[in-house]
Amino acid sequence: MKKYINPDQNLWLEILKRPLFDVSGLYENVQDILNTIKSKGDKALKLFTEKYDGVSIDDFIVTKSELAEAEINLNKELKEAIKIAAQNIKIFHKSQKKEVYKVETSPGVLCWQKQVPIEKVGLYIPGGTAPLFSTVLMLALPAQIAGCEEIILCSPPDKNGKIHPAILYAAKLSGITKIYKLGGVQAIGAMAFGTETIPKVDKIFGPGNQYVMAAKQIVSMNDVSIDMPAGPSEVAIIADETSDSAFIAADLLSQAEHGVDSQVILVTSDKNLINKVEEELTYQLNNLPRKGIAEKALANSRLIVLENQNEIIELINQYAPEHLIIATKDYLSISEKIKNAGSIFLGNYTPESAGDYASGTNHTLPTNGWAKSYSGVNLDSFMKQITYQEISAEGLQTLGPVIETMAEAELLHAHKNAVTLRLNKLNKNNFNGA
Repeated sequence: MKKYINPDQNLWLEILKRPLFDVSGLYENVQDILNTIKSKGDKALKLFTEKYDGVSIDDFIVTKSELAEAEINLNKELKEAIKIAAQNIKIFHKSQKKEVYKVETSPGVLCWQKQVPIEKVGLYIPGGTAPLFSTVLMLALPAQIAGCEEIILCSPPDKNGKIHPAILYAAKLSGITKIYKLGGVQAIGAMAFGTETIPKVDKIFGPGNQYVMAAKQIVSMNDVSIDMPAGPSEVAIIADETSDSAFIAADLLSQAEHGVDSQVILVTSDKNLINKVEEELTYQLNNLPRKGIAEKALANSRLIVLENQNEIIELINQYAPEHLIIATKDYLSISEKIKNAGSIFLGNYTPESAGDYASGTNHTLPTNGWAKSYSGVNLDSFMKQITYQEISAEGLQTLGPVIETMAEAELLHAHKNAVTLRLNKLNKNNFNGA
């Protein structure tokens, strides 16, 4: 990791750059695959699955017997852990349901907003170097709580044409019955366009590699909405002299092992802590099965010393991390000043891993600085907000002239006329009644 001691503020932008990888030709290649899927449907899906996943699939849908087999093959301890995590995720996301409140903005003018679930959603679950069964819970459970009518799940098959049993178990536990052995760009294309086998959805959720992300961005322009723009995983940590160097190193490595394009950042006011963390990183790294991946990610990562707390907060808000751990003595005070972060973890005993798996919050979060304008996935992500208004005759008589004046000023005379006709009828009825 590169070290920076009290860097000048005009250098922050350069220091905080995310890893850049050559994507020349990426979007063109992905577009070609999507075009083929759109025109050839299942035939294209089979072709690309054999080409990119190395397996020939005749029937993409996962059968009930495969779900039962996955449950049998999964060890009891993992199944119990998944159940506990699922319960916590349910509790947290159920708490996000909103009551309908009707507001009288003017006498006789009633307005309100109601949550309505998105009808059809598609969930993408990566299954490559790490089978992300936890993401099944993070997406499927809120979708069920929201009341989405159709929920489908796609995950890539292994060389034997199987989906990892933990992914299937989590899906079954979450009430998902339509599961397809389909990965990569072909899964995104199938859910965006629909094929003979795969239903078209209204919104696609889920993480993936640069090809999956490119596919999501392309289909979001014309065919389907997506959860958010996303990139490689990242964590930033704010620490001081009260922080535990072993904990910090473990948290940095927990994100670094996601992928070679991940980035981790430590910002501290304690110069001595940097050396302790470096020692811990070396020690812990040697015991990691994914050491090679983590090492490459650490090469893109930063250790930064800033003595001024306000500068630390300003730097973090500029970076807008996906995950932010605040492991300082005054973590609550600092957290109140954070404007840009996907999810915040407070204190020495709140590892980022808790949010990834089992605390209850959602781990599908904005990366690459998108936390400046996007929220992580939550119950609202699976909902639409429909507004309603109801105006009584008396209400229109009060508000109508305001609408007429504004419409006329904008030269939209049909808008004005829609009000004028009603007011004339009300005035006529009142006159006749008199």
